[in-house]
Amino acid sequence: MFNNQIVAYKLYTHQQIPLVIDTLDEALEKRGNPTYQNRIKEKNLVSSMSRRGNCWGNAVIESFHLNLKSEEFQYVKFNSLFLEQVKDRLDQFMRYYNNDRIQEKLGCHTPIEFGEMAAKEGVLLLSHMIRSVY
Repeated sequence: MFNNQIVAYKLYTHQQIPLVIDTLDEALEKRGNPTYQNRIKEKNLVSSMSRRGNCWGNAVIESFHLNLKSEEFQYVKFNSLFLEQVKDRLDQFMRYYNNDRIQEKLGCHTPIEFGEMAAKEGVLLLSHMIRSVY
């Protein structure tokens, strides 16, 4: 969530459990995670699953959905596209969103750029910490 990158997504004709499980599996596969909760604990991260009735855990994805609808589907009449057309437009938007769309929240960088900068900064910080120890 730190760089707003969409790691995985699925588009199904239903909103049932397989949609969630398949999307999670794809995200874990792309991130190299064997299991979500174990990885969260291993890296000392905090899961963003809020308790029932608390909307803050959904704020990031709700904001993304707003952007998707307003930037890609705003002038599209409901039920006017075939599923393949929706998938194509969604794939195109995801590439744009992650690779080309700058975000003020990320210092006017794209999610991919910000993630790469953070990874590089982490390596630099780590190497500085190692040098200061020795």
